[in-house]
Amino acid sequence: MSKRLAVAGSGAIACGLAATAAHHGPVLLLARSESSADRARATVEKTLIRLGAEVDQEHVQIVTDPAALAEATFVVEAVVEDHDVKARLLAELDALLDAEAILASTTSSLSVERLAQASGRPERFLGLHVFNPVTKMKLIELIFPRAASAETRRRAQALCASFEKTPVEVPDIPGFVVNRLLFPYLFSAVRLVEETGMDPADVDTCMKLGAGHPIGPLAVLDLVGLDVSSAIGETIGEPVPARLGELIAEGALGRKSGRGLHTY
Repeated sequence: MSKRLAVAGSGAIACGLAATAAHHGPVLLLARSESSADRARATVEKTLIRLGAEVDQEHVQIVTDPAALAEATFVVEAVVEDHDVKARLLAELDALLDAEAILASTTSSLSVERLAQASGRPERFLGLHVFNPVTKMKLIELIFPRAASAETRRRAQALCASFEKTPVEVPDIPGFVVNRLLFPYLFSAVRLVEETGMDPADVDTCMKLGAGHPIGPLAVLDLVGLDVSSAIGETIGEPVPARLGELIAEGALGRKSGRGLHTY
């Protein structure tokens, strides 16, 4: 079956996926508005330029009409980390796509089984948890609902291989593996700042130089987005530090807003 890939979403993960896929052929990216499409186009073009001139920018076609995805054979949903929002979009896509098309979600913590049921095609559904920045991070967590067919599993593995990523099948538990283990650590760094008044930059330096981490925990939270991080914490049952709630209320969401636990 010839692969025609589409990504539904226009945020950092969606744009990163589109740029990654562009190395290997055409990809459609669905944005919800012209303004979102313009922002996504600028992000993808900037990413492709950074990746190298050998990548054809024309490989990424950005559209705003969901009907444009009708002939896609593999569609990855990459919108906000909210079950109801994702479920509505998945149901909309299910009505558009051919019966053999596969739907996937980039959820980082939600129940894949529930999303699979909402998609209307649980036998052709999976969780495809990629990591930000998508063009650099090599891991993809694959999460399959109980009804997923052998063909869905095969095609999911093949897609990861085409991205030159390493897939690991993980259980459908809140946070899967990485976030289930990572976020208690990240939040503990925020609580340390709350308790001691330490400069966030100093905490990050300690973990980079003392533990060999490439990026400090507070910078990770800013990269993920404090709003997304808070949602993940709630999903996995990890108490969200008060400081994160305060920053979110101020509109300080991390790198994407220019300020979070650090200033950018």
